[in-house]
Amino acid sequence: MKKQVLFGLVAGIALMAGVSAASAQDAGEGEKVFRQCKACHSLDAGKKGVGPSLHGLIGRQSGTVEGFAYSPAMKAANITWTPENLSKYLADPKGFVAGNKMAFAGVKKEDDLKNLVAYLGEAAK
Repeated sequence: MKKQVLFGLVAGIALMAGVSAASAQDAGEGEKVFRQCKACHSLDAGKKGVGPSLHGLIGRQSGTVEGFAYSPAMKAANITWTPENLSKYLADPKGFVAGNKMAFAGVKKEDDLKNLVAYLGEAAK
């Protein structure tokens, strides 16, 4: 009985805080979401494709990967790629940085977006 009460209390607190098991970040699931990014991006340092390498992404300034031809919009954006900014960008690339070259329309499912950002936080180091 005490375990049920404790579980209920923890679950209630989590719901009040806006957290649920379904909304938790899962880097393993984010790796699956990243499969669609692999067509253009690599996680290997210096390995660019249609898009720049994502190695060292978190904490990097936008438009700064050596040897990649960024759009003027991305060069001028002056964004530091934090998890928050990355989430906003990946949800709506054209809306967050108008005029950028990325053709991807964005990650529309919130859980996929959170998981992808969690994965990139680990895998792009």
